[in-house]
Amino acid sequence: MKTRLCLALWLVSTAAAADWPGLPPDETVRRMFDERPETRAAASELAVGSAQRERLLAGPYEWTLRLGGQQRRSAPPEAERQRFGEWNSALERPFRLPGKAGLDGELGDATLARARSAYGDNQHEARRQLLVDWFAWRAETAAWRQALAARDSFARQLAIVERRLALGDASRLELTLAQAAHAQSEAQAQLLGAEAARQREQLARRYPGLPLVDDEALPVPQALPGDDEKWVATLVDRSHELALAQGERRIAELGAARQRAERLPDPALGVAFSRERGGEEQVLGAFISIPLPGGARRAGERAAAASADAANQRLLAVRREVELAAVNQLRRARAALLAWEAAELAARRQGAAADMAQRAYRLGEGSLSDLLLARRQAGEAAQQAVRLQADALHQAYRVRLDAEQLWADEAPAETAG
Repeated sequence: MKTRLCLALWLVSTAAAADWPGLPPDETVRRMFDERPETRAAASELAVGSAQRERLLAGPYEWTLRLGGQQRRSAPPEAERQRFGEWNSALERPFRLPGKAGLDGELGDATLARARSAYGDNQHEARRQLLVDWFAWRAETAAWRQALAARDSFARQLAIVERRLALGDASRLELTLAQAAHAQSEAQAQLLGAEAARQREQLARRYPGLPLVDDEALPVPQALPGDDEKWVATLVDRSHELALAQGERRIAELGAARQRAERLPDPALGVAFSRERGGEEQVLGAFISIPLPGGARRAGERAAAASADAANQRLLAVRREVELAAVNQLRRARAALLAWEAAELAARRQGAAADMAQRAYRLGEGSLSDLLLARRQAGEAAQQAVRLQADALHQAYRVRLDAEQLWADEAPAETAG
C-alpha cells in the first residue's frame, strides 16, 4: 500500500510540472475521444459488464407457477357413475444457499471490474495509436520542411552557377551537376510532401476535430525525470494488460469457489393447492425438492479449478511480459533521446561543413562536386535529425502515457451502476 501511495504522489508531482509541448491540448483530445464511435462502443461493452453484475446479484432462479386441470370419473359398485372437474396449482422457487449468494455478489463485482479494465485498455490502446499517428505526421512534416530548405539551397546554388557560366567562370559540366542536384532535391521534396499530406489526411479522418497545425516546429525533447526503477514500477502498476489478467484470474478463482459450493445443491420450495371431486375436497400442501448431485457436478468442479490455475499461470506470464515491456520502453525512450542528440550534433557539423565548402567554392579553392555532396549530406543529416527528434518525443510521451500522466481516462460512471 505504501508503495502505491508513493508512486501516486510521485506521478502527481511529475505530471504537475509537465505542459506536454508538441501535443494537442488534453481537453481537445479528451473531447475528441469521447465523440468517437469506438469509445461509445467500448462504453456499451462496459454497460454489458454492469448488466452481467446485476444478473449475478439477482441470481438465476425465478418463481414458477404451475396450473393443471383434470376430469375424474367415479364408478363405485352399486352406485351411480359420477364425473368431477378438478384442478390444481403450485407455486415454487429454488433458493440459493447463503454462501452461494455471497459468491455470486463477489463474482458480479469482479465481472464489472474486468469490464472497467477492458474499457480502460481499449481507451489506452486508442491513445497509443494517436501518439503513433501524431508523431508520424510530425516527423514527415519536419522532414519535408528540411527537404524544402535543401531544395531552396540547391536552387540558389544553381542560380550562382548559371551566373558564373554567363560570365565565363563556370563550365557546362558544373551547370549540369547543379541542375541534377536541384532536380534530385525537388524530387525528394515532392515525395516527402506527398507522405506528409498522406499522414495529415489520415489524422484528419481518423481523429475528427483534432487541430492540425503544420507550421509548428518540433519542441526540444527532454529527459524523463526520476530513476528507471520508479518508472518501471509505475508502468507495471498502471498496466491495463496486467489489470485485465488480474481480473480474469479473480473471476476464475471465484468461479471455482462457486462451483465447489455446488456440491450442495440448491433446494426448491413450493406450495400447492388442489380442488378435487368438484370441490368436495380441497388440498393445501407444501413441498421441497433437492437435486441429487452426480458426476457432472464433480467434473464441473474439476474444470473450474483447472481454469483458475490456468488463469493464475497466464497472470504470471503477463506480469513477466509487462515488466519486460516496461524496461524495454524506458530503454527505448532513453536511447531515442541520446540518438537525437547525436544526430542533432552531426547535422550541425554537417551543415557547418557545407558552409565551409560553399566559402571554398566562392574563393576558388573547392570544386562544385564537393560543395554539392556536402549540401546533400547536410540535408540528409538534417532530415535524420528531425525524424529522430520526433521519435525521441514519441518514446518519452509513450512512457508518460503508459504511466497515466498523459491523457488519462476513466470509465464513465453512469454505465457502471
